Amino acid sequence: MKCPFCSHQETQVVETRVSEDGDFIRRRRQCSACDKRFTTYERPEVNFPTVVKKDGRRVEYDREKLLGSFKLALRKRPVSTVQIDSAIERIEEKLLNLGQREILSSRIGELVMRELKKLDKVAYVRYASVYRSFEDIDEFRALVDEVRK
Repeated sequence: MKCPFCSHQETQVVETRVSEDGDFIRRRRQCSACDKRFTTYERPEVNFPTVVKKDGRRVEYDREKLLGSFKLALRKRPVSTVQIDSAIERIEEKLLNLGQREILSSRIGELVMRELKKLDKVAYVRYASVYRSFEDIDEFRALVDEVRK
């Protein structure tokens, strides 16, 4: 790795540590030319499938959009941030395990609904009522009856 101070090509790893959650590796390096130390981080590169929207547009997967959907549905509900993060991680794991290069946004919506149903029934109904674009009260009533079972 090139030294950020003197641009010398040879550096030596002095110390290596794995983060607490195991998401990345922290390495302390020392330049063999100027003896200055610096830190590098090593993370796995993950490629999520491209999201195909209803209108046919293709956009990059965005974790923040997913988080925003959860936060909106779970607003003022007794669900912790840890539970939300775990739900998002389960969705991301499913997306990666599908091994597809593209995924329909409707499929992601269904995964969100499944996780919300496990977390909080009220949030599930909130999300589903917007996501499914109910036309009348009977569709809404059917959803509520489904949740009561």
